[in-house]
Amino acid sequence: MNIQTWLLRRFTKEEARTGLWPLEWTMMVYMMFTFVLMAFLWNELVDVKSMLLNRLFFVLILGAVWMVYHFRPCRLTAYLRVVLVMFTLGSWYPDTYEFNRLFLNLDHVFSTFEHNIFGCQPSLVFGEKFPQWWVSEPLYLGYFSYFPMMIVLVTTVWLKCIEHLQRVTFIMMASFFLYYVVYIFLPVAGPQYYFLAPGVDAAAGIFPNVGYYFHEMRSMYPAAGSDGLFHDLVNMAHNAGERPTAAFPSSHVGVATIILLLCRRCGLTKLMLVLLPFYILMCLATVYIHAHYVIDAIAGFITAFALYSLLDRCFTLMEKRRDKWGHP
Repeated sequence: MNIQTWLLRRFTKEEARTGLWPLEWTMMVYMMFTFVLMAFLWNELVDVKSMLLNRLFFVLILGAVWMVYHFRPCRLTAYLRVVLVMFTLGSWYPDTYEFNRLFLNLDHVFSTFEHNIFGCQPSLVFGEKFPQWWVSEPLYLGYFSYFPMMIVLVTTVWLKCIEHLQRVTFIMMASFFLYYVVYIFLPVAGPQYYFLAPGVDAAAGIFPNVGYYFHEMRSMYPAAGSDGLFHDLVNMAHNAGERPTAAFPSSHVGVATIILLLCRRCGLTKLMLVLLPFYILMCLATVYIHAHYVIDAIAGFITAFALYSLLDRCFTLMEKRRDKWGHP
């Protein structure tokens, strides 16, 4: 069988799954949840028009990829269906800021807790102590590898064990959206924003409540480390789409940990070993580049196991129900 035939071979009726897939249902549920929030906060939201247009765009994406897949259910269209939905995550992330900017900022609580544990702010000290290129560039590479790690996992599953594709993509997408729900109601901007707020003196251990400071202000702390390819790529991405939101717990650490757990679940041990160095660098980088407090990274690691266990069980229950009722 040549590669073109392999890619375009029509799935059987059992393989095709013509209804909405679990990852798509996850996105739809999150969309409806945020619609309800928007209804309650309509007069307070700053950019509600853009939020509505984004949701319309996401619905159109879902409809378009479903139609393409329905026309030709095969490996190629299945991959496009998954990857295009996953790429919407880049727009859902800054959307959390539109909600939590309405609430009182809580960075003073987390930075004080961090200071009480370590006697300093590791997110500032780390970069100050190790600004050298040979330290910063590998760490920025690790941070940059976050989304490539997801694509590599999904692509490998698609190529080697497509029977796991639904489970893997559901758990990854649902993890993101559950973290996003936390970020909506827990407004923590993170060190890269908080330590530029007026009156903050990290060296003296003074961390004032800045209230609604981040309702408008989005200036970031200067990037750690030395200039380099990955240093510049990460900072370009931050300048384009970063917001003072989503610090606690670290979804970078959380989702990356879940990626390794999914590698193990699917029997992809070699891939897990390949990704492990990037995972370690990324966990360190979340603190090094001022994106997170150490406690954010620790919380991301701990919550990953709870989320993975919960969502893996949920998927199993959904599949049993689907088989029982004969859903497409």
